[in-house]
Amino acid sequence: MSEIGKRAMASRTILMKPNGWRVLVVEHHGGDADMLVSDLRRQGHEARAVASGGEALQTYHDADLVLIDLDLPDLDGLEVCRSIRAVGDTPVIALTRRGSELDRVLGLQAGADDYLVKPCSFRELMARMEAVMRRMRPQQPRESSTIVHGQLRIDPASRQVEVEGRSVELTRKEFQLLYLLASEAGSVITRKQIMVRVWGDGRSRRTLDTHISSLRSKLGSSEWIITVRGVGFRLGHG
Repeated sequence: MSEIGKRAMASRTILMKPNGWRVLVVEHHGGDADMLVSDLRRQGHEARAVASGGEALQTYHDADLVLIDLDLPDLDGLEVCRSIRAVGDTPVIALTRRGSELDRVLGLQAGADDYLVKPCSFRELMARMEAVMRRMRPQQPRESSTIVHGQLRIDPASRQVEVEGRSVELTRKEFQLLYLLASEAGSVITRKQIMVRVWGDGRSRRTLDTHISSLRSKLGSSEWIITVRGVGFRLGHG
């Protein structure tokens, strides 16, 4: 049987979902991306594709599930996985040609919820997606994700920030930046890592410095965000 025939049979044997998922496909090979998006839509899912890690970091917030090729033109897919996992619980499945045991271990350690090596059947991919979604869905509202650091309280579910009981209004990027620093409190996060995780690219130094300055002002003390000269930033105590 031809590969097209196998794909068609696999599609017929998988039941249509009554409520489809929003799936983000991160794949820079246009033909592969189009085929996967088409297959997912036939199963009743809302699917779209982006071709780079930067685009993925800008758009994954609207997805229920991310399928990512680790070989991307701008960023390593492992770094994209780490960035997604650093700020939330969006399920991620690596779909890649990197097939060694070390590759699998690194992918899972980077935050992927499952790891498939190309080529794989669409039927297996759907089964893996269903298994991941069964595991992840019950965990979605997690109270434990609230971060308390001294007098600083950050609730990602409501996107509320409080300092000494005072509510602090932040922009979306300011919140993502602060949550990233707080989620790795005690560690220094490099400028490059921050730009990739928050903005999805290597924007100018001024962009980051402006947001750091604004955050310090809104939090009421420059001591909340410590500059590690020549490296990056870490969360302090106001």
